[in-house]
Amino acid sequence: MGLFSWIIVGLLAAWIAGMVTGRRADGCLTKIAVGVVGALIGGALARAAGLKGITRFDVRTVLLAALGASLLLLALGAVEGRGRTRIRRR
Repeated sequence: MGLFSWIIVGLLAAWIAGMVTGRRADGCLTKIAVGVVGALIGGALARAAGLKGITRFDVRTVLLAALGASLLLLALGAVEGRGRTRIRRR
């Protein structure tokens, strides 16, 4: 796959992952990064399961990348936490 294909897969995967997890990646470059890293994670999981990894641009590739991006966003959410509660001082 070429660079343009990776960018398109990254955008689509991050958009799908954001819809699934409820966490939206802000900005175009952030979405591309989340999607491409998600594609690497999804491809590695597919190979570990005995399937072909990501080899060409198709629906299966986008779904694998979205799965990986969803896992990445969920892991980032677990590391970041939901936010700290503020303690009021009198």
